[in-house]
Parts: sequence; C-alpha cells; structure tokens
Amino acid sequence: MKNIQLLGLILVVAGSFLPLVHIPVIGNWNYWKLDHYLAITCWILAACAVFGIVNGNVRMVRLFGFLLVFLFGFTLVAVKVQSLDYFSFLPFKSWRESMAGIVKLKWGWGVEFLGAFLMIVAAKGNDKNK
Repeated sequence: MKNIQLLGLILVVAGSFLPLVHIPVIGNWNYWKLDHYLAITCWILAACAVFGIVNGNVRMVRLFGFLLVFLFGFTLVAVKVQSLDYFSFLPFKSWRESMAGIVKLKWGWGVEFLGAFLMIVAAKGNDKNK
C-alpha cells in the first residue's frame, strides 16, 4: 500500500506543475502562478505526507490527504471568486459573470484530486490490514 500512497503523492506534486487554469490571452497557470502561498502550502502538506508514508503512520497520511483535498477545494473556490472580483469594474452583473466564465479549469485538477484520493484510499486499505 505504500507504493500506492507514494504514487498518489507523486501525482499531487506533479499536478501542481500541470496547467490548472486557462486564461485567454494570458495562457495556462499552474499552482505557482495561481498563488505562491497556496503552492508552498501544497508542497509542505505533501512533504508531511511523505514523512507519514516513510514512517508507516497511516493516520498521518490520511490526515494530510484530507488536508490536500480541502486545500484543492479551497483553491477552486478562490479561483472562481477571484475571477468574479477581477471583472468587478464592469457595470452589469451578467457581464461580470460572462467574463469570469472565460477562466476555464484545466485537466491538472483531476491529477491533483486523484493523487490525494489515492493517498486516502490506500491509507484506509493499509489501516484494515494492521
């Protein structure tokens, strides 16, 4: 089960470098371009999960897996709110919403969530074997 946990961890770290958001004219953004602090938080949580995997601490791996899922969900909400706020200069709400709609989420989020869920599921499977 440690191999599956490590695979999930690799997916989380690799996913942070994949395109997560596409903004027309500007291009694709990864976690670092979205927000430096959120990217560093993601990497710190991943490093703590490595510590749990190496030491065989299933609860720690599961905890940091859930924290990563929470962080990714928070980031998705923050991206949507920020895109609405970015176009706040437009006079009509419908214009703001349509312009905020041009900010598209990319396939990197699937890799991020898959990695975190692999860490959680593998930790639960490992916990039952003990």
